[in-house]
Amino acid sequence: MTNNQETLLKVEHLCQYFGATKAVDDVSFEVKKGEVFGLVGESGCGKTTTGRSIIKLYDITSGSIFFKGIRISAGILSYQEDIRKAKAEYNEKIATVTDPTEKNLLSQELKQRIAARKADIKRARFDQKNCDKQYSKQMVAAVNAKYRALLSRATEAEKPALKKEYSNELRKARKAKLVTQIQMIFQDPVASLDPRMTVREIISEGLIIRGERDKKVIDQKVYEMLELVGLVREHASRYPHEFSGGQKQRIGVARAIIMQPELIIADEPVSALDVSIQAQVINLLNDLRHSLGLTILFIAHDLSVVKYFSDRIGVMYFGKLVELATSDELFKHPMHPYTKSLLSAIPLPDPIYEKTRQRIVYKPLAEHDYSVDKPSLREVAPGHFVQCNDAEFAKYKAQLEQA
Repeated sequence: MTNNQETLLKVEHLCQYFGATKAVDDVSFEVKKGEVFGLVGESGCGKTTTGRSIIKLYDITSGSIFFKGIRISAGILSYQEDIRKAKAEYNEKIATVTDPTEKNLLSQELKQRIAARKADIKRARFDQKNCDKQYSKQMVAAVNAKYRALLSRATEAEKPALKKEYSNELRKARKAKLVTQIQMIFQDPVASLDPRMTVREIISEGLIIRGERDKKVIDQKVYEMLELVGLVREHASRYPHEFSGGQKQRIGVARAIIMQPELIIADEPVSALDVSIQAQVINLLNDLRHSLGLTILFIAHDLSVVKYFSDRIGVMYFGKLVELATSDELFKHPMHPYTKSLLSAIPLPDPIYEKTRQRIVYKPLAEHDYSVDKPSLREVAPGHFVQCNDAEFAKYKAQLEQA
């Protein structure tokens, strides 16, 4: 991981509900620039939904997502619920109050609270709708500043070509969207590639949507990406069905990195591949991470892969983030019972160990009593966060002191 501690992605109280189903419920974490952040948990725990919410494939229910310091997604349910709660509390209090002055004071407090929440809703909707416009304005300003300076120093012979380049870059800047700086590698390499498009069309689609029109530039970039992911130029004219699973995933990687993103969301990119091919794709992502300076949100359920590849790991269970720590710390001092359960399920190539390996079964009702003392994500050690209540927090702190 790079020493740069700049926060590239910040997720605050993210909630993603589908009707009564709480797929992601109050998840918060940060991803630093240049690191690999692993997100693990069993199938259905909300990992993929978190990734899809970040890249704006879903409109989030509640919470905020910041990318490069700009809020790119904002949900309004929490604000709406706070308004309903304020009205209920007001009705409960006003029923027992007879003094007109006190009634007036309660009414003013209610109006102020509702006005504040309505302002939050308005800002959330504005940010959701206009984040790309703000980013586009910044890009246009940067292009104008760059090419005006170049034109002022250029000779008369150089100006025509420079003006043409300026016009092309300005058009792309006006179409720029901040979310294109986040790209996703999908879990199923077969389903994520359009079978009716050639590899050239699949990889170049993002460039064309962004406004690139020069066919030579497009072809050259496609060839560069193919070679970068371990394929050859001749593959550009072929269709997805002509490739193996590992090759299809490489095409998916090429499609993502051609946009020169700052953040890659890798959604279980190796789970559908053979073990030997998994290692090749992981090594490819590792090489690209260092050569291109990528930041990666790596979603997986295989903890052994995540340990090898990630700087920090977040563990999800039932839509909640239950533990967050560095890779070494999580494997050395797992705190939450679910994390211990996951680690106990990792097989090792040691028949003697496997004969004696004890699986830990996680039973939430037996492990926790949250009837009165509710849990929250708390820092039990520097950089080590666990979902726990007051009693569990004290217990975890004591365990770490004894370790």
